[in-house]
Amino acid sequence: MNNTELAEQIASVQGLTKADGRKIVDAVFAAVADAVAAGQEVSINGFGKFKVKDAPAREGRNPSTGATIQIAASKKLTFTPAKAVKDKLNG
Repeated sequence: MNNTELAEQIASVQGLTKADGRKIVDAVFAAVADAVAAGQEVSINGFGKFKVKDAPAREGRNPSTGATIQIAASKKLTFTPAKAVKDKLNG
């Protein structure tokens, strides 16, 4: 499912136009992105948690040459599904 399909499903369930459904989907994802970019944890009851984790700098290898390279520290976005989602996946 992509953004357009999600927007269409929301629009049909809520009796909205596809354009209004798309605005809602875009607004939700923008709010989540803004919150995690600010370092906040986003918890959606019954769905899961989005959290930012720091990945430390480390040493790696270039797969084509085998040379050692330095991989810079970065931030990673993680998602932990809620129990309800896990239960739905596993029947």
